[in-house]
Order: sequence, then structure tokens, then C-alpha cells
Amino acid sequence: MPKRSEEMLTDVWTSLLLVWITCVPYTSMTPIISQSKSLQTGSTALLRGLVEGQRILSRAKRGWVWNQMFVLEEFSGPDPILVGRLHTDLDVGSTPIKYVLAGEGAGTIFAINEITGDIHAMKRLDREEKAEYTLTAQVTNRDTDQPLEPPSEFIIKVQDINDNPPQFVEGPYRASVPEMSQVGTSVTRVTATDADDPVYGNSAKLVYSILEGQPYFSIDPNTAIIKIALHGMDREMREEYLVVIQAKDMGGHMGGLSGTTTVTVTLTDVNDNPPKFSKSLYEFVIPEELGIGQPGGKVKANDRDIGENAKSTYNIIDGDEKDVFEITTDAQTQEGILRLKKPLNFETKKSYTLKVEAANIRFDPSSGAPFKDTATVKIAVEDSDEPPVFSKPTFVLQVDENAPINTVIGTVTARDPDVTGSLVRYFIDRHTDLERQFNINVDDGKITLAKPLDRETDMWHNITVTATEIRNHSQISRAIVAIRVLDINDNAPEFATEYEAFLCENGKPGQVIQTVSAVDKDDPIQGHYFEYRLIPEMLNNPNFTIKNNGDNSISVLAKHDTFRRQKQEMYFLPIIVTDNGNPPMSSTNTLTIRVCGCSREGIVQSCNVEAYVLPIGLSMGALIAILACIILLLVIVVLFVTLRRHKNKPLIIKDDEDVRENIIRYDDEGGGEEDTEAFDIATLQNPDGINGYLPRKDIKPDLQFMPRQSAYKRLKRKTKKEKCRNFEAFFLQKQALNAIVFKCFRK
Repeated sequence: MPKRSEEMLTDVWTSLLLVWITCVPYTSMTPIISQSKSLQTGSTALLRGLVEGQRILSRAKRGWVWNQMFVLEEFSGPDPILVGRLHTDLDVGSTPIKYVLAGEGAGTIFAINEITGDIHAMKRLDREEKAEYTLTAQVTNRDTDQPLEPPSEFIIKVQDINDNPPQFVEGPYRASVPEMSQVGTSVTRVTATDADDPVYGNSAKLVYSILEGQPYFSIDPNTAIIKIALHGMDREMREEYLVVIQAKDMGGHMGGLSGTTTVTVTLTDVNDNPPKFSKSLYEFVIPEELGIGQPGGKVKANDRDIGENAKSTYNIIDGDEKDVFEITTDAQTQEGILRLKKPLNFETKKSYTLKVEAANIRFDPSSGAPFKDTATVKIAVEDSDEPPVFSKPTFVLQVDENAPINTVIGTVTARDPDVTGSLVRYFIDRHTDLERQFNINVDDGKITLAKPLDRETDMWHNITVTATEIRNHSQISRAIVAIRVLDINDNAPEFATEYEAFLCENGKPGQVIQTVSAVDKDDPIQGHYFEYRLIPEMLNNPNFTIKNNGDNSISVLAKHDTFRRQKQEMYFLPIIVTDNGNPPMSSTNTLTIRVCGCSREGIVQSCNVEAYVLPIGLSMGALIAILACIILLLVIVVLFVTLRRHKNKPLIIKDDEDVRENIIRYDDEGGGEEDTEAFDIATLQNPDGINGYLPRKDIKPDLQFMPRQSAYKRLKRKTKKEKCRNFEAFFLQKQALNAIVFKCFRK
């Protein structure tokens, strides 16, 4: 019985819900129901018009008593759920009518009773998949299937129920906020969505709350903005927080659905911590031979901040002789590197005390000053065996040129800076004195001259002197010694260049022929002053004179205008040049003056006698070259003609008689290979022979070297056998000559 009662109660509630859904549209359609009679009349007229095929221009009122319909989503039961009922005024019982349903879901989701017009939902519907369906209803004659009224559209809406929880589509979230932020500082905002209908009921009305994260953070229940809720949140104490946010629909009331997400909040760093040295006193031992710029120790101030806020810079703010050391910051390790700026000397100072400061690079202006910390650094200098130290890094000495050997030029000195004070020995690095022009005393460092010096060859000599400890030869120091060679007047002045003057035949008396200057290899302190004069034999020279220009140069002048090339083509003028040195040095230089033919404007045109016989301006060398070319061309032409003539001569002898007469028949047999008197086998094998041909053994010498005409006539007077032998020898001789000519052509 209890089970049956429960089922009956469920059916009652279901029936009441369906009645409510069905009554709502009918209530809104009361005026239409009250006018059923007029609707029925209009429907009959409309039907008649459709049957007769008339065109209705005005829209007639339909007799439907229905509006939009509703159905609950997710409703499931043993039977299909009634959505609504269609009814027309034509349905009076006498006319066989049929209700037809078409459109979205017709026949699959929704089914209609053809007789009563009841519409049922055959499946469970989900509003989130499809919120409404558009269908078409029409009344037809059940027997003929002819439409009684035009089709009409109506909508079935799926009514929402709270069946979807809120969802954070973009979650989980990450956010950041500076540490030590004020209470109420906004951190981030989260957003949840609900697939239920936001218009109907409170199914999509969301309320936000924090499940985890108190007391550090709070959230606005409506805007979902997360804010700082606790003062003094320090990143150095805790850097990251996990906040769980809940969104609940139905306005947060009981029975609503909820969804959650997480927000990871990271506190970003601010510069709220000063650097701090790990200890207040640092002690280092540094050897005195430590190089300049080399590290001697490291200090470090730790900062609890991170990034740029943790970077510090180091400075030496106090201490004895602060300029001996410097401190720099290592960008990678944030350590202070103590480096040497000046050399250390154990014998001078054995320890140093410095005060080092570390300060943040970035700081909060509201704090007034950057964070900083200080520490004390004590440095002990460790004694080392140092090399000798010269009194000066560079020595400059002087010596006169041509000074005698073993002259003392100067002295270099060095000492051992160590407390023990070892003796020092001196040497010259011979790589800097390859010619061994200098010597040095190993004990006292005196530098002497080993070879005479010439200032005009080398004005400076740079040598390197080494100083070595006697007890430790590995300790070596070097110093540069620059030796300047002082000048003495040991060079006579001479012409600056090889002058060659030109004098025009039509020149005027007193005309400047050439300006002459002199040079001197010496370099006196007071400068050069040269005196020019003619040699005594030329003082009364009738042709030329000299004039001092006052600038260490002279001008050579002509005394008359009667210079002729036919008379004398070239003049030589010796000039004595003397300097002002002590003692004075002089030299005799000769100026060559050529007499030339000049134009009216004084431009030199020709300066030799051959110009008279060479009106075209060609020199003798050019003429000789032209003649040589002409002779060479003539020789080539003669050789070419000669070779052509030899080539055109026939190889067969042409005489008054026909050569065929020389072919003689005879019945004698030859001697064969054993007949050595008739032919020379070597000649036949090598017809050229040693000198072009070899003589026949069986022919008289006078016949072999006779002219061809005489030899031929004598050949006719011989016997048959002799004629044949002589003719053969003659033919071989001509063949040898032709071979010689051929070789000549090849060459």
C-alpha cells in the first residue's frame, strides 16, 4: 500500500503540472474562445475558398485555440508526456478531419493524435542542446487528405530545470601580487559559466565563495574579484598560496549546484631586505708579486630578495692607502672581487686594513636611502724573492760620433729590493746589439764604446741591459738604454742634386742660368750656413759669375750673349762650397752648362750639334735604329727571293736531248752483292753521307765534280756499262743536292 500511495501521489503532481502548463496558454486565448462562432464561420469561408481555388488577398482569421507550448527538460516517465492539444472550429464531429504535424522533431521527438490533436513528447529533452522547436500544424480531410485550412507554425519551448553546475572554463588560474601589499589590493578575477537558462528562474544565478585560502584572501561574491585580506604578507616567509574558489547557482541557496577552481597566487618580490655580509671581518694573504688587476680575495653580502632587488654594488669606503686596491662586482655570483691597482712591496708595507660597503642597486625611494652593510677586510702581504729593480726604467745616454773605443758612455744601476740584498750583475742583450758596438761592466754597469759610431749612419742606438741576482739567476730585470750619437763636423757640404744648366744662344747678359743649393749630412746646433765661391783659376772667368741669394743658395749668371754651339757646346764651372762648422769643411762641385737653341720666348728646343743636321728633331740613336731596321728588311727580302728561285727549279735534268735517251739497255749481268766495285752499299743506304753525299768508288773523281753539261757529254762517249754507271752516279749526286736544299728550307 505505501508503494501504491507513493505512485498515486506522483501521478497527482504530474497531472497538476500538466494542467498548469496547458491552462496558461488557454487563459491567454480567452477572447478567441469566446468568439468561436465567428471563427468557425471564417474557417468555413476559408475552406470554401481553397476548394474553389480562389486567390485570397486578405488574411483570414484561423480558428485555432492554441499558442506556444512548453515542455520540461529532462522529464522521463513510463508514458510519453503530453505537451498540448490542437483544436479547430471545423472539428464539430460531422466533418472527418485529421491533424497533421510537421517541422523540427515531428514524428521522432513529437507525435500528434490525428483525431484529438494531442501532442506528446516521445523522448527526454535537454534545453542546453536545443531550447525550442518550430513545428507546422495543418487540418486535412481524413478521407481525401485535402487541406481544410492553410498550415500554421507554432513553437514548443523546452522549459529549463537546474541540471547544469557552474564551470570555470579558464581555470585553473595563476596570479601574482607584490608582497607587503595593502589589505583590499586586487589580485585577479575569476569567471564561471552556467549552461542553464539565465532568464528563467535562478538556475544560472551564481554566487562565489572561498573554500581554501583564508585568512589571506577574500572574494567578492558577485564580481568574483579576489583581494588581499591579510596585512604584511612577506615573500621571504611564504612565496606561493593555493586558493580554492567555489561558484554556486540558485543564488547560493540550498539545493543549488556548484563548481570549483584553484587560483595559485605568487607574491612578487620587492626590495624590503638589505644586503648582509656573512661575516664582519675578512682576512686575506696576498703575495707581493701579485700582478696588477689580479684578484686577491672575495667578499659577499647575501640578500634575501631576488632578481634586481638582490643585486648589490661594492665599494671601499675607508682604510689605509685605499688607492692600492679596488673592488668590483661579479654579475654572476654577486661577489665583491678585491683586485690590485698598484704593486705591493713587502719591504715597504706588510699589511692593509680596508672597510668595504655593499649597497643595493635598486631601492624604494620611500625608504629614503638604499639598503647597505659594511665589513672589514685585513690584507697581509707575503714576502717574495723579487728581481732587481733599476733606478730608472729607461736610461738616455750621449756620446760623440767618432769617439775613441773604450770611451765610457754612461752607467746604469739596479738593486735587489729584498731584505737580503743580493749583489747584481749586468749584461747587454746581444739581440739588441747585433754589431756589438757597446760593452758593459758586469759589476758596476758602466757602458763603454766597442766600435766607432757615425751619426750620419745611425743617430740613435737602443739596447737592452739586464740585471741578475748573483744568488738566484732566475730573477732578471730589464731596462732600455737609448744612446744618442752627437754630431761633429765631419762631412763637407755638396750640391743638393746633380745640376745640369741650359744656356740659350740668344740669352742676355746677366741672365740667371741656374739656382744652386747645397746640403750637409751634419746637423749643427746653430744650423747650416754655406759659403760659395769659384775656384781661384775661375775668378776671372769671362763667361759666368755667381751671386749669393742669402738663403744658402746662389744664382749662376751669364756675362755675355755670344754663346754658340758651333764654337763650344758645353761648359764646366767648378764651385767651392764651405760650411760654418768647426773646423770648416768644404768641397768642390762642378756645374755643367749646355748651350742650347731656344725660341724667342726663351724655351729650350735643342742642345746638341746634331740638331743642325736633324731638322726633323730626331736623335742619332733614332736614326741608327731606323737604318738597322731597313737593312734587316732588305736581308729578309733577298733570302726570300733566293729560296723561291731554288724551289722553282725542276728536279729532272732538262737538256737539248730527251732524257729518255739516257735509258740504255745492255745484256750484261750485274755483279750482285759481291760486286763491290760497282756500288758502295753504305752510300745507297745513306745517300746524304757525312757532308751531304759520298763519292762513288767506280767513277773517276773528275767526273763526279764536273758540271752537269760536261759530265753528260762525256757520258755519251762511254760504253754502255760505263754510261749506265756514270748516269746512276750523276742521279745520286743530284738527289743528294736536292736533300741538302730541302734541309736548308726547313731550317
